[in-house]
Amino acid sequence: MEYIQDQLFHSGDLKYRSIKFNQLDGLIVFLESLADQQRIQKEIIQPLEEKKAGTVDELITSMGITKISDLGEVPHALVQGKCLLLFEGQVEAFIIDVTANYKRSITEPVNEGVVRGAHDGFIEHLITNLYLVRKRIENPNLVVRYYQVGKTTKTKLALLYMQDLANPDLVKEVDHRLGSIAMDTTISPGIIAELIADNPFSLFPQILFTERPDRATAHLMEGRVVILSDGDPTALILPVTFFAFYQSPDDYHSGWIVGSFIRLIRLVSFIIASLVPALYIAIIGYHPEILPSNLIYTVKSSIDRVPFPPIVEALLMQITLEVLREAVVRLPSRVGQTVSVVGGLVIGEAVVRAGLVSYPMVIVVALTAISSFVAPSSEISTATRILSFPLMILASMFGLIGIMYGLLFILIHLCKLECFGSAYFAPVMPLRIKDLKDALARFPIWSLNQRPHDPHPRKLTQEKNSRRWEHDDPGKE
Repeated sequence: MEYIQDQLFHSGDLKYRSIKFNQLDGLIVFLESLADQQRIQKEIIQPLEEKKAGTVDELITSMGITKISDLGEVPHALVQGKCLLLFEGQVEAFIIDVTANYKRSITEPVNEGVVRGAHDGFIEHLITNLYLVRKRIENPNLVVRYYQVGKTTKTKLALLYMQDLANPDLVKEVDHRLGSIAMDTTISPGIIAELIADNPFSLFPQILFTERPDRATAHLMEGRVVILSDGDPTALILPVTFFAFYQSPDDYHSGWIVGSFIRLIRLVSFIIASLVPALYIAIIGYHPEILPSNLIYTVKSSIDRVPFPPIVEALLMQITLEVLREAVVRLPSRVGQTVSVVGGLVIGEAVVRAGLVSYPMVIVVALTAISSFVAPSSEISTATRILSFPLMILASMFGLIGIMYGLLFILIHLCKLECFGSAYFAPVMPLRIKDLKDALARFPIWSLNQRPHDPHPRKLTQEKNSRRWEHDDPGKE
């Protein structure tokens, strides 16, 4: 007991209980912050006190019981929530799993709400998250591999993939990168994603974050892999393409025409959020002849009162918007909604009346902000807003020519970017016509007979989707 106390530096939550079994004095040692004391009483103390005959491993009902003879294994077992049972005069002790489970209930993710479909989401408990996935894929081909990363924190990870679908080279590469992580602390999926990403210097996210089990399941069935982390409700999906960040489960819970229209709206919002401020600056500063004559007088009367050039207006409003957004995120929910509405109205009206910003610029920035929030993924939404800043600077320096060069650079970067050996801008580059059925738009379900090619699945062709009532009509001979 003195050795264990020294190893845990006499921590205040280290507790022990005396026990007597078969005329032997014993001790139960545990950390009260991690162990379930009711389980200790029910599964260890009561069986040993009520039944005097038999051996310890026969009487204890806990499934996780192992014998050890090395006292050096005890500190690590205790910090995992296990307890130690040892008796005077015996050279072997017992490690028993009595870990306490404190977890919140399964609720819908706040950041990924849907109109229709499942309303459950991942939580911070790894086993519960695995349950949510396995209940959707009741198939023995679903494989789970466990990892421990972080020399100090020892964060537990789970790698999920379909044995008959996932590319073996992809699984091997992910396994290698996870096994190569060497640092003291890895407490969040964001850190893991940054450590294993192909190009961490790229602005565009290369790994999809989700808290929705149905979304993770859909990607597993396409031959991708999913990484879950104990203590965090976020799942990592890889490899993914640019267009995966603009897909939502809602697309498949409505008709294909409606789903395609909504998805196209999201993709158009990417163009609006990243390009409209730069276009406004270029047109006002260099190419006013593009505007209709009636609109020129309206815009000119508004901007004549502003002492700053358009680029200063745009930067002022964009930075103010980002500060307001960050403040709303950090404030309590009840206060945050009030601040967002009042702050937006008061600041917008005040800067215009003060002559610091023109009315057209307020409209442009508001349209940009709304468009950036349309994306289902917050990572791509943030990247889009950041992308607008260099485009605005290029527009202020070179006009439309600067915007074209900026867009060309972005397009080249997207075409060169790879994610675990898959093309990031697929199926546009390289062009695959069949994969476009579920990228830019969503074709009818019965026409989607192939899995996406970008993760290189083992089985490219899936079971043919058909409207069986057309083929099995009993009235037709």
